[in-house]
Amino acid sequence: MSFVKSKLKAARDALGKKDYEAAREAASQVLDYETDNYNATVFLALSLLELGEHEKSEQAYRRATGTNPENPLAWQGLSKYYERREEWDKYADTLLHLIELYRSLGDAVRCAESWQKLLDLRRERGTRLQKVIEAMSLLLPQSPVYVALSSLPAPDLTNPTSTSTLPAQIAIHHSLPHIEELVRLVETEEEDTIKKEVEKRRTRLGAPSLEVLKDEVAREVSGRSRLPSLYEEILNHVNTSDDLRRSVDAKMLRHMQRYLYAIPDTPDFSHEKSKVLARVDELLKGAIILRIPDELAWTMYLESTDCETIAEYDREIVRQFIDIFPSSPVSSSLKGYFLYMNISLSDAEDDDEDVPPSKPEDEDPFDMILNAYATIPHSNIATRVLSELYVTEVDYQNAMKAAESGLELLNRYEKSTGRKLPRVRIGYKVILATSLVHLFPPKHHKRALRIIDDVLSQSADNVHCLMGRAFILEQARKWGGAATLFARVDELLPDDLSIGIRAREENAWCRCQIDDVAEGLAILQSIASILQTVGDSAAGDAARCLWRIGQCYWRDQREEGYRYFILSLKSDSNYAPAFTSLGIYYAGYASPLDPNRASKCFQKAFELDPREAEAARRLAEGFAEEREWDLVEVVARRTIEGEGGMDAGMTGANAVASVRYLPTNAWAWKALGAVELHRRNYPPAIEAFQIALRAEPEDAISWLRLGECYSRSGRHVAAVKALERAQELDPDDWISLYLIGDVKRQMGNYYDAINTFESILVTRPTDAGVLVSLGQAYLDQGRLEVSEGFQVRAEQSFSTCISVGLKAIEASAGFRGVVWKTIGDAIFALSARSTYTEEETVRNVLKDVVAILPLENDCLSGVFVPTVLSEDIPLTGLKVLEVALAAYSYRTSLGQSESASTTGSAWFDLGIALHAWVIKSSGPPTAQGKIISFLSQALREDPGNSLYWMGMGDAYFLSNAKSAQHAYIKAIELDSKNVTAWTSLGLLYLHHNDIDLANEALYRAQTLDPDYAVAWIGQAIVATRNGHNVEAAAMFEHAIGLTPNVPEGDLEYSSQSFRRYRLSGHKAEWSTYTLLPAFFALDRYCGRRPDDATGLHLYALVCESLGQYETAANKLMRTIAILEAAYEVSEDPIVERQYTIANSNLARVRLALRDFEGATQSFESALGLLPEDDKPETKVLRVQAHFGCGIASFLQGDLGAALANFEAAMENARDDKTLRGQVTVLLAQTMWATQDTEFKENSKAQLLECITSDPDNLTAINTLAGMGVLTGDESLVDAALSELLALPLEQRYERDPGRNVDYLLTQYHLGQVRDPSHDMRGRQPVTGSKQQDAKKAGSVMQNALFVEPSRFEARASLATLMLQERKPESALALLSGSKEAPIEKQATLLRLRAVALSRDNTEAAIREIQRAVMLAPSDVRCWQTLALVRSYIQNL
Repeated sequence: MSFVKSKLKAARDALGKKDYEAAREAASQVLDYETDNYNATVFLALSLLELGEHEKSEQAYRRATGTNPENPLAWQGLSKYYERREEWDKYADTLLHLIELYRSLGDAVRCAESWQKLLDLRRERGTRLQKVIEAMSLLLPQSPVYVALSSLPAPDLTNPTSTSTLPAQIAIHHSLPHIEELVRLVETEEEDTIKKEVEKRRTRLGAPSLEVLKDEVAREVSGRSRLPSLYEEILNHVNTSDDLRRSVDAKMLRHMQRYLYAIPDTPDFSHEKSKVLARVDELLKGAIILRIPDELAWTMYLESTDCETIAEYDREIVRQFIDIFPSSPVSSSLKGYFLYMNISLSDAEDDDEDVPPSKPEDEDPFDMILNAYATIPHSNIATRVLSELYVTEVDYQNAMKAAESGLELLNRYEKSTGRKLPRVRIGYKVILATSLVHLFPPKHHKRALRIIDDVLSQSADNVHCLMGRAFILEQARKWGGAATLFARVDELLPDDLSIGIRAREENAWCRCQIDDVAEGLAILQSIASILQTVGDSAAGDAARCLWRIGQCYWRDQREEGYRYFILSLKSDSNYAPAFTSLGIYYAGYASPLDPNRASKCFQKAFELDPREAEAARRLAEGFAEEREWDLVEVVARRTIEGEGGMDAGMTGANAVASVRYLPTNAWAWKALGAVELHRRNYPPAIEAFQIALRAEPEDAISWLRLGECYSRSGRHVAAVKALERAQELDPDDWISLYLIGDVKRQMGNYYDAINTFESILVTRPTDAGVLVSLGQAYLDQGRLEVSEGFQVRAEQSFSTCISVGLKAIEASAGFRGVVWKTIGDAIFALSARSTYTEEETVRNVLKDVVAILPLENDCLSGVFVPTVLSEDIPLTGLKVLEVALAAYSYRTSLGQSESASTTGSAWFDLGIALHAWVIKSSGPPTAQGKIISFLSQALREDPGNSLYWMGMGDAYFLSNAKSAQHAYIKAIELDSKNVTAWTSLGLLYLHHNDIDLANEALYRAQTLDPDYAVAWIGQAIVATRNGHNVEAAAMFEHAIGLTPNVPEGDLEYSSQSFRRYRLSGHKAEWSTYTLLPAFFALDRYCGRRPDDATGLHLYALVCESLGQYETAANKLMRTIAILEAAYEVSEDPIVERQYTIANSNLARVRLALRDFEGATQSFESALGLLPEDDKPETKVLRVQAHFGCGIASFLQGDLGAALANFEAAMENARDDKTLRGQVTVLLAQTMWATQDTEFKENSKAQLLECITSDPDNLTAINTLAGMGVLTGDESLVDAALSELLALPLEQRYERDPGRNVDYLLTQYHLGQVRDPSHDMRGRQPVTGSKQQDAKKAGSVMQNALFVEPSRFEARASLATLMLQERKPESALALLSGSKEAPIEKQATLLRLRAVALSRDNTEAAIREIQRAVMLAPSDVRCWQTLALVRSYIQNL
């Protein structure tokens, strides 16, 4: 033991001398001897700490605390260690342990010192207020530490340095500031916690709304809050002042209020909520009893009072509230209420009568309430006051809004507090029901009844609801039920001079209505006497009662009734129903009748009360008879406003539902609709008629007007439905049927429109209006048929239109201008045709028109002679146009009584028709001046019509470019979206070669209307001028597919297509896929322009290229006839040349038809017409004619004539190497066709000579090579192709664009392989030299494919060879590279694939060949391949 003591002493001394190494050695020696020595362990830990061995030092301290946990020495060292190491959390834990240790040891000083260190640490180093709060809470009375520190002496504030525990002493002996600080910290900490927690939870997936989230967090925080206990500490503290106590009470109330509002109003939390509510009620009662000036407490107390009206509040409480909080908005609201209601706030028993509170001189009670509510719109008290105020003021619309707002606030209050206020809810519902009953009755009665039933189920004798139900029954004319309810109210309030006497009056009135007039009249008279004694306050009620007495007498004693009406007005000169009754008396029963006085009475009644529907209706009828439509509108609109207008007094969310309410005065809506229809304001007119039809759904006239509004506003489908409904309701009304027809005409359903009009004419055959509409329908139908290409149907429609127009003229002279417009338009449309299918019909209707036209025509004098429709002269479009001109001219003489726009239309039509006549007939020079004059007159009549300016531009198009441009630009200024004007301007620029401006104008036209064909045609011409032929072709193709079609587009498209076909070298695929659209386009064009020689000629050439020789011959003969007639008139050399070319082409077609004699005649005719000159075109035509004659003679067996013609052809072509080469080739082919050996040899010699003189003549080379292939003469083939094969590949392909050389070589080698004994369905295997020839053919094809791998023909040829050699796999591999072949090649590709697959995959083969047949059903090879594949399947 002496060793241990000595070493411990040595260690202590070493520590005192700061020799920490020696101290460590000494302590270590002790611990080696005695491992659990507490002091040695502490000395070791301290020395290690000073030596910097921190981990070992901490371990040593921990061992010491474990050895003797009750000894504070090690804990002191450990706290020093953590302080030095700045490990603050562990330092705080150590201090807490020391506090508890010193408390248990009874060492109050050291305990206080440790607490002060802990508090300083939490304040300086803490990151959360919660830690400071925990430290400060150790000194609360509930804490064990507080008991230990209570032994500390009271602080000597005069000598603060005399003790080390002054803060603790102050906190113990002067604890109120300490608790107040703690409260502030807890309040701050809870607010921060709520804010942070809400922000954190808002980011969670599926988080509730912000309000719900705030309540949820507030409930969690408030539920575990320490604030209530801290507030109690302050309240119970002996040093708490009154002001502090009031402040803490207010904080307690607000804290509990927030907690209460945050608790959900659900069964799971009902116990917790009721407990908190009880605590809140205690606080409120305490505040009221002690008259604590906390406005929130007083307001909450008043809001928790369950009473139906504000008047039922405890008046003493209200008075105290007003006295304590005189400037509060709630006080202003309550004070204004009791002043307005004239209710005293004193409950003194000795007061004989209520004395209201003093009224400020500068403010009205009504304004006080409104101003207060504007400040606190979410106050339950202010809302209740306002709703009662409005219902007292009979402002039912605002009362309803206030009551609805109050119910919403009440729901929120009950949900927040968990307190139910059934009487408050009844009060709100009574106000809401009363407002709904009297707000524009009976629109809201259905909703009011639901509320009244709910109130009466809880309070059966609720007077206001009984009155409301009775008023609803009274409005519904259920007099018995209403009388019973009014009698019940009279029993409940027998002496009441307000509600009670009103109920008695209404009961008597109901009795009068159910034939109990005597008793009812007696009661009314007694009530009237009572009301007359009340004074001015009951003047209106007395007037009403007297008027009702007058109504009772009116049934059989009109003069007595009249007397009471006068008495009613004497009682109240502003009682409107009395004026209405007087007006009825003056209008129908006075002697004598006095309509002026009646009108004044009605006006006065309507001015006083717009709900006086009878007065309003009679006023409106009077104004309508006088055609005062503005006054009719005023009356109708005010009547509508009187019944609630469009929204029936509802706004916001209820406004949508209100439009479903039935209008009370349907006639007002009808009148308003008629006025709006007259003014062309169609949407409001539609709305008005729709509302009127809700009240009177069986009113046919309203349906008719509604359909008319729909029609004029462009809503045609709705118009038809409305008009059909009108027709169902009134089948005898032909007007609805007429409007249906007119709507269908506007919709473009002309067939149904015509049938409808004709059905009306069955019963009204001479109705001019129906005839005019029928004629217009036929005209529109004809125009549609023209645009769709149905020329014959259009001709019939136009003829019928003219006939109907003539009938209209016979039926009535009132529509002459309109009828002649329709007739003229129909004739003008007919003039677009050159021939007529039903010529006799057209001629007859035109004769009828000419017969009623005047013989003299001043407008067109000097321009053309009036037409004569002779039977022996064919009817042409020009003749028909002259009739149209006469009709238009006659129409201009009818324009004196018509409007400026109609007169302008007449002059415009005449100018346009004359312009068309000049173009067709090349009229006299004076005609152009007439055209300009007519169009100028049209513009003078209506200068704002863009169509007239466009007509002026068309008239100036060729003669005056500047004027035309000005006219088009003016039309665009008037209508910037006029696509026709932009297109015409673009074409004008194009005609004068201003390509850029033309392109810009036409592009604008395309933008405005992408389906306008003329703009596309113009753009295509611009593209052609710019050299963009591909784009131009695409535009033309697009243009001909648009509707309506433009014939000139068809012609230009076909012309360009045929030109491309000729430049392509007459390839077979071009005939099928390029010329077929041109064929159909030209067929359509010739149907619309049957006398156009250019179109017919081009059509014939296209038919010839497609192999349609018969059609080509017919069209050429028609062309020749037209050209011959034109030449006889004009003797134009251009027409003569066209005639010659047509004969030459006809001869060629006849030659193809094997009509050799006809071909010879045509060729000879062409030769006879050709001039004797050396022009290239003439030479070609002459050579063609001689050669054609030669072929015809040769095929007829006249060899001598044939040779003579051939020699003549050669002679004419001698100077032209190209032409001579072509003739030589054709001559050689002709001689070869004779199959005569001598001729064949001669043909070879001719070709060899031609090749020698013209080595670039590829046609001759190919022909000679073909002869060598057919005869198997390899030397001849080599002689023909040797020079061409020796050329470089690029030059060879340049000379041979059709790749004919490769084809001939292939066919030559294959010809060596084929065995004539085998047919085309199979090939025998080849051997020897034949196999070498097959390889040569394959080599030629492979080289061709290698050079041009994208060329489908080369790939298809090689695949065909592979199939012939029984190599389907190779064929499929080749064809797989052609999957993206063009559509015209797809049929060939599928056909070859089907053959390749037929041996191994029959299903795929059938599928491929079926697709090929679908793509090209006219290709015989596809059908042959299908048969071949099926035969393979059958053989399998």
